[in-house]
Amino acid sequence: MRRGPWLWAAALAVYAFLYLPLAIVVVYSFNDSRLNAEWVGFTLHWYDVLIHDEEMLLAAGNSLFIAFVSAFVATLLGTMAGMAIHRYDLKLLNFMALTPVAMPEILLGVSLLLFFIQVLNLTLGMLSIVLAHITFSIGFVAVIVRARLAGMDDSLFEAARDLGASPWETFRYVTFPLILPAVIAGGLMAFTLSIDDFVITFFTAGVGVQTLPLRIYSMIKIAVTPEVNAVSTLLMLLTLSMIVLASRFAPDVLKGKT
Repeated sequence: MRRGPWLWAAALAVYAFLYLPLAIVVVYSFNDSRLNAEWVGFTLHWYDVLIHDEEMLLAAGNSLFIAFVSAFVATLLGTMAGMAIHRYDLKLLNFMALTPVAMPEILLGVSLLLFFIQVLNLTLGMLSIVLAHITFSIGFVAVIVRARLAGMDDSLFEAARDLGASPWETFRYVTFPLILPAVIAGGLMAFTLSIDDFVITFFTAGVGVQTLPLRIYSMIKIAVTPEVNAVSTLLMLLTLSMIVLASRFAPDVLKGKT
């Protein structure tokens, strides 16, 4: 099919709308001015300020800890959920695993807040954030693992059973090695979703606990300084790196192919 100039112009306009603001954030993180009103000159001062900001480093440490723990647990549970959905094809199980993926974040955040306070009588803090992130990450891992299983030939598992392998041996030597790229991709996706989540974290964080997105939000309420641009740039690089790694481990799954 021939692509006309209007189609190329429309595509370029869409990509510019998506990525130009990100490029501006990166460029102005090197601006030698406390205000972002105009470009003054190039400097690395704001990155030096960033690495000496104790509150920012504490928030970054909290985000990394929450992301690692929630991604590990969500990967474990999501892998089991994806395998169960593929094997038993139960609509209720499918609905329960995938509902957090489709549910609006603000609704999920409010519902988790009420559940933690009114049902569990749980003090909001690091534990509530980790539980919340696990909740919305499981579905993403389950979708990726299920898509990987759907693209595999079931005769492989039947052949392993015919050769005398037990269910555990079939999983260990056949199933798990084949779905490992999807498991890793799902874990990386869960990590990415956790480390830059704001809405659900905002409702479940409680008093005195800050993550990186919450810290950035509290800073931009005063003014968007180059330090905010610097930490946003680093967070953007980390997120993009995780997405690239996930796409390399399971490119067909993340593209929606089976």
